Amino acid sequence: MTMPAPSRQAWVILVVGVLAQMAATVAITGPAFLIPYLHTELGYSLTRAGTVGVAPSFGLILTLIAWGAFADRFGERLAMTLGLGLTALASAAAVPLSASPAWLIVTVALAGAAAASVNSASGRVVIGWFPRHRRGLAMGIRQMSQPLGTSVAALAVPPLAAAGGITAYLWFTAAVTAVLTIVTVVLVRNPPRAEAARPPSAPEHGDPGTASAMNPYRSDGFLWRIHTVSALLVVPQFAFSTYGLIWLIANQGVPAAVAGGIVAAAQIIGALGRLIIGAASDALGSRVALIRLVAVAACVLTLAVALISLTPLPLVAALVFVLASSVSVADNGLAFASVAEAAGPRWSGKALGAQNTGQFAVSALVGPGLGALITAFGYPWAFVIVAAAPLIGAALVPKHDVDRIT
Repeated sequence: MTMPAPSRQAWVILVVGVLAQMAATVAITGPAFLIPYLHTELGYSLTRAGTVGVAPSFGLILTLIAWGAFADRFGERLAMTLGLGLTALASAAAVPLSASPAWLIVTVALAGAAAASVNSASGRVVIGWFPRHRRGLAMGIRQMSQPLGTSVAALAVPPLAAAGGITAYLWFTAAVTAVLTIVTVVLVRNPPRAEAARPPSAPEHGDPGTASAMNPYRSDGFLWRIHTVSALLVVPQFAFSTYGLIWLIANQGVPAAVAGGIVAAAQIIGALGRLIIGAASDALGSRVALIRLVAVAACVLTLAVALISLTPLPLVAALVFVLASSVSVADNGLAFASVAEAAGPRWSGKALGAQNTGQFAVSALVGPGLGALITAFGYPWAFVIVAAAPLIGAALVPKHDVDRIT
């Protein structure tokens, strides 16, 4: 039987979703790349500069679920448009206030809170427009937008700050998000709601008789388990992204410039890996089977990093690090697709918001937590402890997919 191909509109929505998420990511991660300028040029303490850097993430965490609920109630187009527009306004409003560290922190936090709309709504709209047999690929592509947006911020923000100070970055963010606001208004359309024609009592595919309007968190434990697995898989992901560079330099003796290239290569390969494994889940017909495989592979490769930490093996370390780092992010698109499908159209915004919130909350703990472990026990034992997270995650992955959309 021939499966229906995604419409042209679906691909347009995907492209806009990727660009919108990249713009939102610039607003969220951009202040972190201001830290060197704030510290060396403006005399901020590292604590104060770091607070500016993480302020958008705090705003993001506080509003993700609320934006998801907004998208469920009013649609993705309005959520994305309003969020991007407010991000542009907050960034522009920060310009005359940027001389005050306190007001700078407040305004970039507000920008992050507004940008959170895209994290929930853009994934939701992509899922809604693509048929099940193409959602894995679509979400894999969509999930590439975050590392790509971070790369744009890493390349653009330092020279902007050097040339024009904080205000240059703020105007850049305001301009990018304002342009994407207009693009979203013009091109994004809310997906057709397949459930609208289905009687409330009608059972759905993959759901044993539960009505779509009911709370999917009460129907079964699928969403809770996927949220937990995803949060556990964040541990190796952020362990490698946060401490990978210093591990290569201090533990393996890799020159700093070479180590930076290795980390960058791992990010690029990881982004491509999200796309490939998403397409593989479409071909296999199962998201959870591949999530389990990713979790097991992440555990094995993290243990390999721990083993290599016992003695300098720079070439082997580089190869294993790239593999481990790439595998640790491979589940992101799969998990997002699984969450949206299991939640159904009326709950997917809130569920995706909860998914993001859990991941960001865990990631905030990984940095100081792993730093303390490395200080206390050294790299080998610290990475052994990190490997326990994906191992537990593999055991918690549900046996079967749940789809309340198709």
